Amino acid sequence: MLAYIIRRLLFIVPTLFGIMLINFVVIQAAPGGPVEQMIAKIKGEAVAAIERVGVGGQTEIVGLEGTQQFGAGAVESKYRGARGIDPELIKEIERRFGFDKPPHVRFAIMLKNYATFDFGESFFRGRGVVELILEKMPVSISLGIWTTLLVYLICIPLGIAKAVRDGSKFDVWTSGAIIVGNAIPSFLFAILLIILFAGGRYLQWFPLRGLVSGEFTHLGFLGCIATPVCIADYFWHITLPVLAMVIGGFASLTMLTKNSFLEEINKQYVITARAKGLKERRVLYGHVFRNAMLIVIAGFPSAFVGILFTSSLLIEVIFSLDGLGLLGFEAALGRDYPVMFGTLYFFSLIGLLLRLVSDLAYVFVDPRIDFESREV
Repeated sequence: MLAYIIRRLLFIVPTLFGIMLINFVVIQAAPGGPVEQMIAKIKGEAVAAIERVGVGGQTEIVGLEGTQQFGAGAVESKYRGARGIDPELIKEIERRFGFDKPPHVRFAIMLKNYATFDFGESFFRGRGVVELILEKMPVSISLGIWTTLLVYLICIPLGIAKAVRDGSKFDVWTSGAIIVGNAIPSFLFAILLIILFAGGRYLQWFPLRGLVSGEFTHLGFLGCIATPVCIADYFWHITLPVLAMVIGGFASLTMLTKNSFLEEINKQYVITARAKGLKERRVLYGHVFRNAMLIVIAGFPSAFVGILFTSSLLIEVIFSLDGLGLLGFEAALGRDYPVMFGTLYFFSLIGLLLRLVSDLAYVFVDPRIDFESREV
């Protein structure tokens, strides 16, 4: 097992390299990089700076260099940004963003820094990428952990009950409810929850903004979990976002659990266990559960990573939660490359490590599984 773990850890290196390389090439080919974003911003400020306001026979030019007075009939500002951008300024912008170097050099420097978890600073936020990730992490972790926990705690028993009662009225109406729930996008369900319970039209039981109320923000995440009142306030804020995300995770996991149990229930060892007089509960949870849960456990890392880093984007926007999903989305729109690649590297590494954890969970659930290779 130790040799298998070492091999998997070593395999993470080329996998992570390939992920970063492909995304780097794609991003470089996309138009509107950070240099273009900064130039467009400067041009926008320059246009706003030469708005002319007629005052009697004079024309006032309100610009970044202050208000300048020109005689009647004057139509042109001496502000350089109105006519164009100094090439030296463009070169300075390129040096600031590192675009004065060829792409392969920038990629090598980026990987060298990332190997020591040095993700640099955001182009446009003026803060370190690690600092931004740590600041947004509590929101995404809260959504991911509670959503995944509720989905698994509800769907696995429900899938087992559906397998045991396959073809019954309970199986039919629960399948219908699951299909309807799966057909409703989580963001639409979030809007419905706001209308019903967050002051949209009817009741105002839950808040709409933040992870905690304003009086607890100074405590920080660790300080909040040590304060009972703050913990209650935290769950009060997180209830609606988590419910909105849970609704989209029911169908696939419930049906996967049901089908896994149906396949195992019809096998010979289950018939033999029943013939020995074992109780049905002992047969299901002592024999069938261990084998049927293997495929469910295998899907846990992808489900957790998907919920944690992607599925929460619209929920964060709707409920005004400033998490990692919103951070990545804004970084992609603004071409903030350090945030984009830093979060990509961090999330990819977590995903690959969770894949390894899922393989080790196979052995924990069923000790008969052995990943060691043997010569025949």
